[in-house]
Amino acid sequence: MGDFGVVADVSSIVVGRLNRALAGLSPQPPDPVAELHDLSEPVQTEQPKLTVFLYEIAEDPTSRNRPPVRSLPPDPPTRSKPPMALLLRYLVTPWGGDQLTQHRMIGRALQSFYDDAILDGEELAGSLAGGVDALHVTLTPLTLDQKSWVWYAIQKPYRLSLNYEIRVVNLDSLDVARLQVVHSRELDGNPLP
Repeated sequence: MGDFGVVADVSSIVVGRLNRALAGLSPQPPDPVAELHDLSEPVQTEQPKLTVFLYEIAEDPTSRNRPPVRSLPPDPPTRSKPPMALLLRYLVTPWGGDQLTQHRMIGRALQSFYDDAILDGEELAGSLAGGVDALHVTLTPLTLDQKSWVWYAIQKPYRLSLNYEIRVVNLDSLDVARLQVVHSRELDGNPLP
């Protein structure tokens, strides 16, 4: 389960995965790098890079109406709202270098997330480390118009990019209620009428 830092943790995990995938891609140093970027400022291209831009956070509609979460013994009994299930949508864009280098970076990103589309276990970091959560990475099929609207929204000219969706990112609720333990009960022995 994730605390309030879970969105930042997922972004760091994505950037780390891409950096490992880009290692050794260039025949001569420096290798391309991946970095988290909001694209509001120009991207510095001293070396080729993939920018990772979180452009949308949405609630996963398939995870709504889940039952409350109860603690297990030996912890004190509590009940809390189920975690909020989030979908994070990222725009991955190549910058710098020549067109072939940019296409290689895109190809390596595609290959990395296709070969291992589930982020789990030791790859999880931050508030997700040591948990049983798994993050599913999906290449999001957007039409050219939808992609153009993303670029229009950030007021930048359209560039070749990948759109990835990561689900389900669980954000823990702060609404936790302590439950009273029943130590004994009394039964009335009167028969029903």
